[in-house]
Formats: sequence, structure tokens, C-alpha cells
Amino acid sequence: MTSRKKLTVRVRRVYEDPEPGEDGVRVLVDRVWPRGESKERAALDAWEKAVAPSTELRKWYGHDPERFEGFAARYRAELETEEGEQALADLLAHAPRGGTLTLLTATKEPSLSHARVLEEELEKRA
Repeated sequence: MTSRKKLTVRVRRVYEDPEPGEDGVRVLVDRVWPRGESKERAALDAWEKAVAPSTELRKWYGHDPERFEGFAARYRAELETEEGEQALADLLAHAPRGGTLTLLTATKEPSLSHARVLEEELEKRA
């Protein structure tokens, strides 16, 4: 019986130095390009803008920790739309079978960001 290796999903800040042996496929999941970051330094394999939360939702949330649960619920609802499902499928297409997919974001607190919600959603689907 062959064991199938599971996809590992990581969340990191795009401003952190790449970890070639650990990051696997690096995908930026923010709607806008990170301020002050060069494409070379970011070392991206892909940029999936469409999987980011809507501008309206992002502005409503404003990275207020007290709103995170509401933000996460609203963002999951966006991901359940036809456009959201397609964006998730496009993101998953980058995932190496049995390897690591690193979701990159410019947010200062990744544990309270859409990238963390994405990580949970991808782990459910992978």
C-alpha cells in the first residue's frame, strides 16, 4: 500500500526572506502588490489576486482583531460564490502534490488575515 503525502499549506509574510527548502510553491494572495517589495525579492511562483477578499470586505475589517470572526465568516461566504470557488481552484492548481504551498501576504499579523482563512479552506479541500 502506498502512502500519499498530504499537501502542506504555510502562511508567511511576503517581506520575510524566502526559505527555498521549506516554502515549496510561493503564491501571493493579496489583491494589491505589497508596498516596497520588489518582484525579485518576493520570489513568487504566482500571484492570485482573485482569491483575496473584496475591497469592501477588506475595508470593513480594517485589521481590527475584534472583527476577525465576522471577517472570516464573510470571507468564507465570498469564497463560496462561483467566483470564489474558481479563485480557490486556481490557487489549488499551484499546489504541488504532496509538497508545500506557501501563501504570502503583506499583512502585519498573518494569524488575523485572509491568508489564515485560506489556509484552513485549502487544508479542507486538499
